[in-house]
Amino acid sequence: MKLFKNINFDKLKNGLSKTRTKIINSITETITGKAVIDETIINELEEVLISSDLGSDTTEKLIGNVRVKLKEIEDRSANSITRIVKDELINILNVNNDSRENDASEIKPYVILIVGVNGVGKTTTIGKLAHNYRLAGNKVIIGAADTFRAAANEQLEIWAQRAGVEIIQRNQGTDPSSVAFDAVKKAITINADVVIIDTAGRLHSKLNLMNELNKIKRAIEKVLPGAPHETLLVLDGTVGQNALSQLDEFSKVSNVTGLVITKLDGTAKGGAVIQLCTSHQIPVKYIGVGEDIEDLMNFDSKLFIEAMFN
Repeated sequence: MKLFKNINFDKLKNGLSKTRTKIINSITETITGKAVIDETIINELEEVLISSDLGSDTTEKLIGNVRVKLKEIEDRSANSITRIVKDELINILNVNNDSRENDASEIKPYVILIVGVNGVGKTTTIGKLAHNYRLAGNKVIIGAADTFRAAANEQLEIWAQRAGVEIIQRNQGTDPSSVAFDAVKKAITINADVVIIDTAGRLHSKLNLMNELNKIKRAIEKVLPGAPHETLLVLDGTVGQNALSQLDEFSKVSNVTGLVITKLDGTAKGGAVIQLCTSHQIPVKYIGVGEDIEDLMNFDSKLFIEAMFN
């Protein structure tokens, strides 16, 4: 399997404009014009960061580091404080979001299981992911294992056509594990490089969800031992704290290896990405910053913070 790299800094910067306005303006309003950056101002800054969806734990760690840095410098201007906050966010993400790729070049087909609740952008993410992998020179198959909603298959078929990849689908109500089995088997038969398997977006019953995902995994492993090689959880970046709750629940029922954060271009809650990165030590692999098929990007922690503060 050939890996892909899709990063457009200008589009990332534009996509994070609402988040940038919320966070940077709040920081600037808190510290600009203050004669002395004292403990009261630092406490106000801490409240600003928490309200910007960074979360209390991440903010507490960041503010602790800011206090240490302030003791070491004489320049306590607004620009200096903002620069310290930015650098500390980059440091936190670099430590907590080590997204080094596994050596997947020898794995064929490489099987990716996509999980997440309905409405988070799972279908569009699969189409965009398939598009990126195909452009990198891979032969890609999509397995439409969300067989509970007829609309899910219809939407996924449209995205598969846009991406120029093959899709394996069955009638509504078909056992999802059989679709996953057929998709992986077909991939082996035609010597495909990547298989992306959709799953039903239900979270109302953790027991049913766990049983269903486990059954799909067993079916895949029966035809290809060691698969799936990756399980990506898709989260909606516009829902803030609710995305963290979804991550908590899916982490209990599935071995999530990476996160995809969607719809960041339409929200001021992009700071939640930092909280998601640090909460479970699960790396963010991709972010969505638009509706076009090219708008799923690889997540780069330094560029993300640079775009947020630029």
